[in-house]
Amino acid sequence: MPILQWILSLIFIIQMYLAMPVAGILFLPWSIVSRRGAYTATRSYARYVRWSLALICGLKTEVRGTVPDGDVVVASKHQSFLDIIILISALPHAKFIMKDELRYMPIFGWYAQRIGCVPVKRGKRGEAIKAMIQAVQKGRETPGQLVIFPQGTRVAPGADEPYKVGVAAIYEQTGQTCIPAACNVGLFWPRHGILRKRGTATVEFLEPIPPGLSRSAFRATSRQRIETASNALMVEEGFPADELPDID
Repeated sequence: MPILQWILSLIFIIQMYLAMPVAGILFLPWSIVSRRGAYTATRSYARYVRWSLALICGLKTEVRGTVPDGDVVVASKHQSFLDIIILISALPHAKFIMKDELRYMPIFGWYAQRIGCVPVKRGKRGEAIKAMIQAVQKGRETPGQLVIFPQGTRVAPGADEPYKVGVAAIYEQTGQTCIPAACNVGLFWPRHGILRKRGTATVEFLEPIPPGLSRSAFRATSRQRIETASNALMVEEGFPADELPDID
């Protein structure tokens, strides 16, 4: 069974990446004349990936909670590329804080900028945060849900990574409501490797955090909510509770 699942996973990955330029080309004329076309293209592709993932690999995906539809900051747990796919498919106007070099990727980079994603160069901590805030402020002309990963990178299930100050700074500077989001997708779609396991990968939108908290209070509140809910989702799918790090 593991060998068969690995083969099915490889087939899924190949067709997933082949479908990307096909969708990009098909939606290109509409996307050039209207940003709505770009949103439709990215959501359609993400939903296709979710559908083909279930069909080929037996890995279902689920969205829980109330999906935000206004101008908000979404602070999401990030375990693999799958949580990005689910967020794009669920949010009406998702845009991401992304690595600057990604904007040079063929097709992907153009669509990312078209829907309002914010490219940020890496640098020293203070300079990086300042550049990030400036980039977000420039990108606020594009309405939607700004997705940022508080830990700054993909985090394996059970790993403990600190929450960085970038999301708190953006929350403070934009004055927008923050929607925390939890997930368990790393149990099935790891950060590295080919194997995609069977099961149900979930992204859950949590209780909103209204604007006005201090940075320290926001970081503590968002971490508590995201980690608690993510741990619960992982335990629900069989991850050993005694292997989870303490939240406090």
